[in-house]
Amino acid sequence: MAYPQPGPPPAYPQYPGQTGMPAKPPIPRTVQNAFYLMLAGAGLTLISAIIGLTQTSTIRDTIRNQHPDYSSAKVDTAVHAGVAFAAVFGLIEVGLWVWMAFANRNGRNWARITSTVFFGISCLSVIGLLAASAGGSGPFSAQKASGIGVALGIITWLVGLATIILLWNKQSGPYFKPPQFGVPGAPYPYPYQYGMPGQQPTPPAPGQPGGPQVPQDPPTDPWSNPSQ
Repeated sequence: MAYPQPGPPPAYPQYPGQTGMPAKPPIPRTVQNAFYLMLAGAGLTLISAIIGLTQTSTIRDTIRNQHPDYSSAKVDTAVHAGVAFAAVFGLIEVGLWVWMAFANRNGRNWARITSTVFFGISCLSVIGLLAASAGGSGPFSAQKASGIGVALGIITWLVGLATIILLWNKQSGPYFKPPQFGVPGAPYPYPYQYGMPGQQPTPPAPGQPGGPQVPQDPPTDPWSNPSQ
């Protein structure tokens, strides 16, 4: 006797994402513009670092004015150390701009918070730059912190300010929130027997609705039994 074959397991609903997770909303225009601004900030920082590396004569004069007792060899060593430090610091700063740009475009809320912290640090840097350009003393003297260096520093700060405003804009807020699984308080959309998203659904057991039927023996005729 041929028994009926069980049919395919029942389909169950899935979330909009391809991986069984809620689909992420599209990138808002404010976040996309902030991404472009952060890349522009990285470019401005790189230009500032290159210009700073070409001002070796200014650095040398500054060191001689601050330390008139230094020999020529000691001044050269200090200049080389200052140029190397400026190069490394500039590359790190450019990398932070690019890192925060892509992390914020991917909707990472920690990146938005970290970018705000970096902007606060840049505010202190701009204050020191303006104080030095007004005639301050120390390694950032008026000669070194004047002209194009101050202009690039202020423009970079303005780019950072516009970026923070766009990241904390009301239109950008939902993009940085974690995905929600339905409305709070609503029943879970998946029947228990279907399992969790991404798991193989469990077919109904034999004899239950939708499952394979259990074969039964045909009824016997008592008059056809020769022993009776």
